[in-house]
Amino acid sequence: MSLPLFPLNTVLFPGCILDLQIFEARYLDMIGRCMKKGEGFGVVCILDGEEVGIAPDGYARVGCEARITDFSQQDNGLLGIRVQGGRRFIVHGSSVQPDQLTVAEVEWLEDEPEQPLQDEDADLVALLKALAEHPMVEALNMGTEATGQQSLANQLAYLLPFNELDKIDLLQLDDPQQRLDAIQALLDELQGELFA
Repeated sequence: MSLPLFPLNTVLFPGCILDLQIFEARYLDMIGRCMKKGEGFGVVCILDGEEVGIAPDGYARVGCEARITDFSQQDNGLLGIRVQGGRRFIVHGSSVQPDQLTVAEVEWLEDEPEQPLQDEDADLVALLKALAEHPMVEALNMGTEATGQQSLANQLAYLLPFNELDKIDLLQLDDPQQRLDAIQALLDELQGELFA
């Protein structure tokens, strides 16, 4: 499956919302094609290079499909789009087109079926509720009600201030329980650093 990529300094997770301002010709063209065809594009995290200018050399091999849910002309004249994370994918190869748009051959990753929340998830559910009250999170209008372990894990991995490499590792995990365990371990680590 061929998918245009939008390398960013962020990691998108399924079901999560991301607002973008589009100003480079390659991405304006890509967004136009996606909207005409009703298709998404791939968001991958940049590991080496910049968001603007020539296509970055290094980016994560795991990414998330972005589906456009809304668009508007910004006050500054730029195109603003809101996307929602869709399916996860692995990049098997890519090429850079003359306009510097990266197009990749991807394989979709299967998500485990949604599992009901467990009693031991209560602290993480409470954390998500607390995060939902932050004005920046509120503005995303993500509906931060966890419907199960998968949705809880995706939203926490996306919203918590983990570094990009940790987020990439979390995105690669198929099992929602493993992802929640890894999030808890990262939170314990952060807490340890705060009180060290």
